[in-house]
Amino acid sequence: MTAVSINTDRPDGAGDATSNLGAWLRVLGNGWRVFTRNRLAVVSLIFLVSVCILSLAAPLLAPFDPHTQDLSRTLMAPGGPHLMGTDQFGRDIFSRLLHGGKITLLIAVMVGVLIAPVGLVVGAAAGFFGGIADTVLMRLTDVFMSFPGLVLAIAFVTALGPGLENAILAIALTAWPPIARLARAEAALARRADYMNAGRLSGASAARLLFVFVMPICLPSVLLRVTLNMSIVVITAAGLGFLGLGAQPPSPEWGAMLATGRDYMLTAWWLPTFPGLFIALLGVAFSLVGDGLRDVLDPRS
Repeated sequence: MTAVSINTDRPDGAGDATSNLGAWLRVLGNGWRVFTRNRLAVVSLIFLVSVCILSLAAPLLAPFDPHTQDLSRTLMAPGGPHLMGTDQFGRDIFSRLLHGGKITLLIAVMVGVLIAPVGLVVGAAAGFFGGIADTVLMRLTDVFMSFPGLVLAIAFVTALGPGLENAILAIALTAWPPIARLARAEAALARRADYMNAGRLSGASAARLLFVFVMPICLPSVLLRVTLNMSIVVITAAGLGFLGLGAQPPSPEWGAMLATGRDYMLTAWWLPTFPGLFIALLGVAFSLVGDGLRDVLDPRS
C-alpha cells in the first residue's frame, strides 16, 4: 500500500495548514473518544448543555412571567398549568427556575473568565521566576487560601455591598488561589526543562519564555481546575443568594428562591425542593464533566 503524504512545499503554506488542521482534528477526536468512555461525564455534559439552552431560551419557553404576582394562585401544588407549583406570591416556580438559570450560569462563566487568567499569570510568574517573586506571590496566595471560600466571599460582598456584580467579584477573589498554586507547580517544572535552557542560550527574553512557552504548558491544567471549581462557584453563589448578598429580589436567583422557600418547607415542599435540586444537580454535573476532562488531559491516563 502506498503511503499518502501531504505536500508541504507549496509556497502559499496550504500544505502546512492542512496538515496542522488534520493533526488538531485527530487530537480532538482522540480526546472525545476518551471523554465518552466516562458515561457519567457524558450525561453531565448533556445536562449542562440542556440547562444552558433552556436558560437562554427562557423568554420563549417559560409559560409565565417570572415576576408577575397572582395572589389567587399562591402556594399551588405542582400540576396543571404550573408544572412545579407556585410560590407565596403566586409566581410560577418553573418559569422562575428557567430565568434563574441564566443568573447562575452567568455567575459561573464570569467567575471562570476572571479567575483563569489571574491564577495563570500569578502562578506561572511565581514558578518561572522563583526567588523573591515566588515568595511574595505565594504568600499572598496563602493569605487568601487561609480563609474558607464562602466566609471570605461573604466578607468581600459585605464590604462591597449586595448585588450580582459584587457577588461575582467576591467569588472570583476567593477562587483564584488554587489555580495559582497549580500553575506555579507546572511552571516550576517547566523552568528546569532542557528546552527552556536552550531558549535562554538563544537569547529569548524572560517575558517571551513565560508567555510563549510556560503559560501554554500550564493552560490545560488551569482549564481543568477551573472546570472542577465551577461546582464550588455554583454552591458559593447559591449561598450568597441564600443570605441575601447575591442577586436581589425580585430576581429569580436559585439561592434566593431556596431562602424564601425554607419558611414553607413543611406546608409547601416544592418551594425549597426544586431550587435546591437544581443547585445540587448543576454542581454535581460540573464536577463529573471535570472528571471527564481530567481523563482527557491527564497524560498518565
